[in-house]
Amino acid sequence: MNSGAPETLAVGRVKFFGRHRGEVNSSTFSSDGQTLLTASEDGCVYGWETQSGQLLWRLGGHTGPVKFCRFSPDGRLFASTSCDCTIRLWDVVGAKCLRVLKGHQRSVETVSFSPDSRQLASGGWDKRVMLWEVQSGQMLHLLAGHHDSVQSSDFSPSGDCLATGSRDSTIRIWDLRAGTPAVFYKELEGHSGNISCLHYSVSGLLASGSWDKTIHIWKPRNSSLLLQLKGHVTWVKSIAFSPDEQRLASGGYSHMEVKVWDCNTGKCLETLKGVLDVAHACAFTPDGRLLVSGTRCQAPCMKKSPRAPQ
Repeated sequence: MNSGAPETLAVGRVKFFGRHRGEVNSSTFSSDGQTLLTASEDGCVYGWETQSGQLLWRLGGHTGPVKFCRFSPDGRLFASTSCDCTIRLWDVVGAKCLRVLKGHQRSVETVSFSPDSRQLASGGWDKRVMLWEVQSGQMLHLLAGHHDSVQSSDFSPSGDCLATGSRDSTIRIWDLRAGTPAVFYKELEGHSGNISCLHYSVSGLLASGSWDKTIHIWKPRNSSLLLQLKGHVTWVKSIAFSPDEQRLASGGYSHMEVKVWDCNTGKCLETLKGVLDVAHACAFTPDGRLLVSGTRCQAPCMKKSPRAPQ
């Protein structure tokens, strides 16, 4: 991890997106931070322009509540998962459903794209992880081994590995290297609750957030736990590394408790409270701004304030 004093954040603009017809289960930002995607209990996926708050689309198709959503790294697609046991792949430009992926037997709780946007991983209440080819919609691998619902997932920056988190309190790392079948690689243990969120940094560190109210930062290649971050009063809903890896942002499930941590020391730099109920998504833009989205309102923009004089 890099050294140097992380800059502080100050709450900037707060925008409200109030046209959902049910509870918001998940939200995510595009890689450039310009678009916000929300998944609702009303069975629809919503797209919003982050700056203006304008509703870009409201997409039906799922026959049950939409549980999770995520953009592809290349910005061309997004995926949504549902209690209807399916994953839908959508085209960003036309806001059209390209294909429906079927294979899970129970609600699908998480989905993530590989760094090259060519593969998709999904997991859910059937305790299984499925790896799909995006272009064809074909299932490539079925990964079994978790003892409870799979709730979170993320690909490593190289795309060689997939991390999955489960209600069985474990993180599994799967080997996806070309020329080998996807196989169970290693297990990271240490949490005492559901692994609700996972996020890889650019250099390959892995952060995990849990219902046990803690965040762990791992070096997955040698299974070492680098830091354990404590301070949340409710379970951790979302996490994100800053582009320079100096900071980690985390959002709690209630009372909109967003914390910003120093990744070198594990110290909590600041706590932002009272804006939302649930912080569904934390995301850093390439220039270091922190965007947060939650259920009561979405997309407050936390701008960097100047570093204090030394």
